[in-house]
Amino acid sequence: MLQRMQLTRYLAHGLTVLLTALLITACGGTSSTSGGGTPSHPIVLQVVDAGGYTAQLKPMLDAYQKAHPDKVSKIVYPPRIQAPQLPGKLKAEEDSGNIQDTLVISGYDGVASVTQQGLVDQLTPAHSDKFPNLDDNYLTSAKAYKDLAGGYALGFATTPSGPVFEYDPAKVPNPPTTIDELRAWIKAHPHQFLYARPSNSGPGRTLLMGLPYLLGDKDPKDPAHGWDKTWAFLKEAGSTIDSYPTRTGDVMTALANGQVSMVASTMGWDINPRFLHQVPATDKTFVLKNTTFVADAAFMMMPKGLDKVRQDIVLDVMAWILKPEQQADNYDSGYFYPGPAVKNVPVSMAPASSQQVIQQYGRPEYDTLIQQSKIELPLDTANIVTAFNTWDKEIGSGKYKSS
Repeated sequence: MLQRMQLTRYLAHGLTVLLTALLITACGGTSSTSGGGTPSHPIVLQVVDAGGYTAQLKPMLDAYQKAHPDKVSKIVYPPRIQAPQLPGKLKAEEDSGNIQDTLVISGYDGVASVTQQGLVDQLTPAHSDKFPNLDDNYLTSAKAYKDLAGGYALGFATTPSGPVFEYDPAKVPNPPTTIDELRAWIKAHPHQFLYARPSNSGPGRTLLMGLPYLLGDKDPKDPAHGWDKTWAFLKEAGSTIDSYPTRTGDVMTALANGQVSMVASTMGWDINPRFLHQVPATDKTFVLKNTTFVADAAFMMMPKGLDKVRQDIVLDVMAWILKPEQQADNYDSGYFYPGPAVKNVPVSMAPASSQQVIQQYGRPEYDTLIQQSKIELPLDTANIVTAFNTWDKEIGSGKYKSS
């Protein structure tokens, strides 16, 4: 009889342990919650960077961890990946049910690919309660970007971007002023003009999407049927380019080393590399007559399949990043000039180090151009993928290293 009672207690205890384990698993592994949805212990926030935005975002995330040690115990930054690698990384984690990445940051190239494949959760309107008055607080371009991404990605930084052209004034004493003059210059100076593969380069895709406006193409929003002049221009320019880098940094290295004398750039890619001494501080830029700027943005996304604990914290982190006092860090070292995605964040709010960089390496004409020039959004997700694929097949085939 005693043995039977001991066996019954043993079985009951085992069943309790099993049910507890199942409950923990259902709640998302070891990230359990106590009353009111507060995590019983903080999570590790793993940030996958598919665009090179870690340095810009890190001060905001560090500030969050310091303010909320009960929610985030550690922030992990795996090695940066290229945008074309992002869908495969997320899909592998989600298919295996082992989601390690909790916050995704990327440019619009990464947004286009992962939203098309359904690899991230919708943020708005699904979680609009986490972002009160978001549309009112966003700058016009940032709100438009949110709508363009269908609410699956939220911009945390914006820039009018380009196209801007950067050059060595010792080699280019009289830079082009019109698109026709640029075409003639490239033809007359073979191997001296360079840009990176658009699907993995902010300046590359900005050039790609800015050309239809400069060339007067039939429909700047339709790369499949409205870009005849653009594709012809790029093919002609491509006849003087032996190899396209897959990183913008390699383009800047080529400019600094004297391998080329003119490159496609943006406002941020002009300011930041000169500050970092990656290119000479004496390099100059020009903007062609009748340029329409194609805005760019840096985005944050949330992988599909996160448990509720991590999901709630990631949403809280995103809301924190959009606060004006955090947005001031977007001035950074000019990488995404100006940077802030929300209203009422003047450069005077930025850290002193950022203000010094802008004062020393910024260009006063950029602020005038931002005020006076027409600024358009990039292509929607379907059309930008079409544009990237067409470029890869028709322009860059055999001249770039696949990611």
